[in-house]
Amino acid sequence: MSTAPHPIRVAIADDQSLVRAGLRMVLEAEPDLVVVGEAADGRDAIALVETLDIDVMLMDVRMPEVDGIAATESIVAGGRATRILVLTTFDLDEYAFAAIRAGASGFLLKDSRPADLVGAIRTVHAGEAALAPRVTRRMIELFAGELPGAATTSEAPGLDSLTPREHEILIAIAEGRSNPEIAEQFFLSESTVKTHVGRVLQKLDARDRVQLVIYAYEHGLLPMPGSS
Repeated sequence: MSTAPHPIRVAIADDQSLVRAGLRMVLEAEPDLVVVGEAADGRDAIALVETLDIDVMLMDVRMPEVDGIAATESIVAGGRATRILVLTTFDLDEYAFAAIRAGASGFLLKDSRPADLVGAIRTVHAGEAALAPRVTRRMIELFAGELPGAATTSEAPGLDSLTPREHEILIAIAEGRSNPEIAEQFFLSESTVKTHVGRVLQKLDARDRVQLVIYAYEHGLLPMPGSS
């Protein structure tokens, strides 16, 4: 006899009570999502992760006391399995991109449709990254000055452990392609692509696809956006 799947346990960190209430209303309408806690600032968000079993944390980046960037850094450094989905008002928010660099797994605008919010939560819970290619490119442009553009592939740790196919898939991920798009590009099944992606993550000791994108640009596997 099969058992029902474990619902995705979500927590909401935002300093505006009305925003938290609205998000809770959307999430609790979904049968596979359950809101297990709320936080009004980053300090409370960190405490929630330390005391509750949270799958996905919706993290506002601009909060008093401890902001979402510092909270994200602390949660990721703690080694918890909690995935962090950044919430922001602006799609070119430097604070949000900084949170992505700190280890968040996704980026979402506060005025997104409820269906997009729910989809993003399911995406990051499944180990994917909720980042549109446009946002990924803008993130890399923003941090291009911090990345060692002169780095060579020979200096990339773990790269030589990848098979030729895994290397191709790493490049495709860095270009912002989804698993279905990668499957179509290389004439593979989506399950095979998922297996390859898992191996790339493991070999490069990356938390998720966002880290793979940063890795590829840091080590010169792709040219910086805007470079000739």
